[in-house]
Parts: sequence; structure tokens; C-alpha cells
Amino acid sequence: MKNLLRRATGCALCLFASVAWSGTVSIADLARHVQYDEVKISDDGQHLAARTVINGKPLLALIDLKTQKGAMVTPREGNQVADFWWVNDHRLVYIEGTKVSGFDRPFLTGEIFGVNADGTGADLLFGYRAGSGERSATHIQHRESERGTGELIDTIKGDENHVLIGVNPWEGGAEGSFTQVFTMDVRNGNKYQQTTAPVRNARFLADHHGTVRFAMGVDSHDYPQVFYREGDGKPWRLLFQGTLDKGVPYPRAFNRDESVVYMNCAAAGKVGALCPWQVSSQTLQAPVWSSDEVTAGGLIYSLDREDVVGVYSMPGRPTAEAITPGADAMRAIILLSKALPGESVRIVSSTADGKKAVALASSDMDPGTYYLLDVETGKAAALLQRADWIRPANMAAMEPVKFKARDGAEIHGYLSMPPGREQAKHLPMVVYVHGGPFGVRDHWEYDSYVQLLATRGYAVLQVNFRGSGGYGEEFEASGYRQWGGAMQDDVTDATRWAIEQGYTSAGHVCIFGGSYGGYAALEGAVKEPDLYRCAIGYVGVYDLPMLYTDGDVPGRLAGKAFLQTTLGTDSNVLAEHSPVNQLDKLKANVMLVVGGQDTRVPPAQGMSLHMALNRRGVPHEWLYKSNEGHGFYDEKNTAELYERVVGFLDRNIGTSSSMAAGSP
Repeated sequence: MKNLLRRATGCALCLFASVAWSGTVSIADLARHVQYDEVKISDDGQHLAARTVINGKPLLALIDLKTQKGAMVTPREGNQVADFWWVNDHRLVYIEGTKVSGFDRPFLTGEIFGVNADGTGADLLFGYRAGSGERSATHIQHRESERGTGELIDTIKGDENHVLIGVNPWEGGAEGSFTQVFTMDVRNGNKYQQTTAPVRNARFLADHHGTVRFAMGVDSHDYPQVFYREGDGKPWRLLFQGTLDKGVPYPRAFNRDESVVYMNCAAAGKVGALCPWQVSSQTLQAPVWSSDEVTAGGLIYSLDREDVVGVYSMPGRPTAEAITPGADAMRAIILLSKALPGESVRIVSSTADGKKAVALASSDMDPGTYYLLDVETGKAAALLQRADWIRPANMAAMEPVKFKARDGAEIHGYLSMPPGREQAKHLPMVVYVHGGPFGVRDHWEYDSYVQLLATRGYAVLQVNFRGSGGYGEEFEASGYRQWGGAMQDDVTDATRWAIEQGYTSAGHVCIFGGSYGGYAALEGAVKEPDLYRCAIGYVGVYDLPMLYTDGDVPGRLAGKAFLQTTLGTDSNVLAEHSPVNQLDKLKANVMLVVGGQDTRVPPAQGMSLHMALNRRGVPHEWLYKSNEGHGFYDEKNTAELYERVVGFLDRNIGTSSSMAAGSP
């Protein structure tokens, strides 16, 4: 534990020493999990907690900032810490989830754990394996084994022993349950019910005093709903009802005195906006922030966490814009940004008094470093590097690009050129398509897949095609029912734009993606057979009608409604846009990658295409791992995937080994 933390030396900004390096990072290092993630400081500033991976094992590190010593918390076998929160100066709670890669979120176990800052007092506070089974005769329920899924809603200001949790009883059936809200004691798991949500599988917003005031969810048609109540014991009422074509204002945070709630909102002529909702009049006011290009990302809070002072967004590169100029958090971001040119700075945690803050500085070339800022002195010290084996100077820069699609729509994306060849022309190119597809987008950030390709000599093009998130409701909805249609055409138009600009040449382009991106890769290969030399489908969808029968989405009414809205219901059209049914048009060489434990896109999708290709006598690369899910997690499996991908690309559009000294 002594080496977990580097001691602050009192300098204005302490940085890790750079080490001379030649060549590029190895595939094995690119495949490694980041060592530290999601770092948070305790309320009194004496302790840190961080998700970490050591020797391939996910852990929760607890660090005493004074002694630089600490303890490790080990999740149950096969799990990882999904999130955690300091409740007071000496205790935190955390939740666990399954280990997954970047194409899916962890599947939460629904259990809530507590542990002290020194690693003692570890306990399972809520879950089906918790407690003695005793129940009092009062409305206060003592810890017991419960058939329900728990999640933390929020901590409570001024109450160091309790948190708010939401519980979805398993008896809710396939449609989900009406979420129950409890105040839970973090010392022993005892809980007191506060309310029950008026909508299934709800998300919540509580005020600073620990009263849940908003419940957000979707109805049976998958239309968004927002409910509000004035206080504890008050009835819920429907505040906003959305439709297929109409979104709703979405509550994000209360202001300091709870007179205002900041909401994502619509504003005339704007893609995204943040509006104050007056609690007294219950009316939405004019925006305090808006953008012509993108929606609001994260909110920037005052360092004492009581107010909203700014907005993070990403029109191209990340931005941090003030809604309260001169606020302490904005000053901290400006200070660190000036000291770390080229880095994007985000405040990720702070103490209750706002005197200390943890910030993450990262970039397209840098996985990032966490810094501890002393607000009173203005001094900062490096705490933890997310991946200290990565040398940013040897990584590829990611440049924002935009172009006009065939119908005039403006499409954004990113272009990464091989390091040292940023001005080169006519390079072999990989079009790397993100998953989702709806509400997901590519970001200006370090991406190991992009770096794998770029450092091996390939130009990499990423496309935020219509349907992607972050560019407004209208842009996202314009992708609905456009699998194989306008969404695919945007990727095609991006590829042709890159050829016209001279970044690559016709005949030297491959397309690669995971999840929906795997679909887009194979659909691109059959829809535009002369455009792509090869296609790589990674845990992808290849038979659209199967989405209604397989996987974890169609089992609920809301999930089926989501598919009907975004995918379409005409089985003939879906079949026509399924790559598995268009193989007579295929000219590109194909590589398929499948995880045997994938529940989001079951392995039957990849298997069906694999067998269809075999029946036609079409040779193709096949990589199947029985122990992987919706994206590879095991580092050895990921390294093998990377090696196979690079080898496949080399054989099709170029030999990258000569361009990347140091590659295996």
C-alpha cells in the first residue's frame, strides 16, 4: 500500500516524472485494465477510496492520506465494485456488479455493502444474503434477507449514519416493480420506508435534506415521465409526460437553498439547455446554459457540493462552462487547466467544507491522473495515475471533424492519425463504429481500441451518426427505425468524405465495431460491397428479428416498446436489413468475435452468421471465448483479440508492423 500514493511535496503542481521512451506501447499493455478508477475523498479530507485492479483482480482501495497506508476490499468472487460513496469521515457504502468490458455496464447484484475507512467493519447491509431474518413489529425494518435489488439514491446532508436507497422487489415480475425508497442505517442495515415510486424501475432526485422529491421513469409505451411531490408524506403527481416525439424536462439537481431545480430542457433554436425550475411557482425558467451543438453533459458543483455552478459538455473537445462565474469549482478547473495544457480537467470529488478536491486530468492521448487540490493554498499534487505504463507522447491525437451527410445533415466525429504521421495522406483506414446505438456517442478521450489501431499505422475514423446521444432529442430520434438506413448512410458518407479528403484511399478501408457497431460493420460490408476491404463484427447483431426474441431487452413490456420505437416492427424490412440475409452481396473479408456469456447480444447472433458463412464456403476469421460477455474483460483474452484484429487488418489493407516499433 505504501506505493499506492505519491506524497505531496508542496510544489505548485507535482507531476510524475516522464521517462524517455521509444517505440509504441505493447499490445499487452494496451489490453490492461486501468489501475485506478473513480477516486473519491472523504468528507474530512483524510481518506481516499478508489476502484483499482491489481494483478487482474478488481479491488476497492482505502487510503489514509496522512500515512499513505490503507487496506483493500475484495468484492465477492467474479464481481467488481460498481460504485461507492463516502457517508461520513470514516465509513462508506458500495455496490457490486459483474465484470464487463466497455460495451456494457456491469449487471448489478442489487446488494449494498458497508466498510470503514481502515478496512474494518465490512458488512453486507442489504440483499438476499444479508441479515438474520428478524423483523420488528414497527414500520422500521431490521436487516434481513430480502428478495429485491437495491441501489443507493443519495447520501444525506448532516446525517452521517444514513443514506437513501431504492429497492425494486423481485416480485414485480417481467415488467419490473414500483421502486420503494428507504432511509437505511449504514451501521447495521436497518431501514425505514419513505415512499413508493409512482412509476416502475424509477430513478430519483432527493433534496439536500434527504427527502426524495422527483421520480423519473417510462410508461408501458416507453414514453418518459417525471413525477413530483412537495415533501415527505405528500402525494406524487405527474409533472411531465413525454411521447414518441416529445421529450420531457429532466431534473438534475437542487440549488443551495432548494428554491430551484436545474433541469435538462428544450430551448428554441438550441440543441441542449439547462433551465431552472422554480419550486414555488413550479414553472420552468429561461435557460442558464445552452448550446447550438450539444446537450449538457455532467454538472459542475460547488466544492461543498451544495450548488450547481457550471456545465460540462463536448461539442468536439470537452468544455467546462460557468453558470456562476468565479465559483470555487470553476476557479479550480481554470487553475489546473492552465497548469496542464492539453488536458481536460474534471472535479470528481471534494470535501464537505470544499477546502480540498480531487480532479481528474486526462486527454485523448492520456488515460489520466488524479490530483489532490488544496483550495486555500492553490497547490495540487498528483495522487494516482490511471495507467502509468501508457506514455501519452507515443499515443495518437484525436481530432474533431464534421461533414455534411447526403441529405445535408451535419455529422460529427473524430479522426486519429498514426503518431508522427499526422499530416500523411492515403493511409490505410479503419472506420470504428460505436455501439448503442441510441443515446451513445464517441468522445474525445483515451480509447485503447483507437490507440491500438492508430499506433499500428492505421488512420481511425469515428462517426457520431444520427441516433447518437449528445446532439439533442431530434438528432437521436432521427435514427429511430434507421438500422441499415440513414444511420448506416452516415457511416458510409463519413467513409467517402475521408477518401475525398485524402486521409485514405479507396480499397484501403476496413470497418470495425462492437455491439451495434458490429452490426454496422457487417451491414456496411453488404450494403456497400465495394467500399470496405474487410469488416470486423465484435459481439454484434446480425439478425434484426432475433432482437425481439433473444437477449435481455424484449423480456419487459417497456423493453419491447423500446424496440418497436427504435428498431421497427415490419419483420420483412428487418430481415432485409439483416447482414445474415444479404451475404450474396458480400465481397469484404470478415472477422467475427463472440462472447459465450453475452446476455445483451446472445452468442446465437454471431453463431448464426458464422454458420451461414460456412454454408456458403466463405472463409472468415472466428474468435469465440466461452467465458466472455458483451465485450471481453479478461486481459489475456483482450490481448489475443487485439493481436488477431491487427493481424487481420494487416493482411487486408496494410502491414503495420513496420510502422510501429515495439509491437509484439
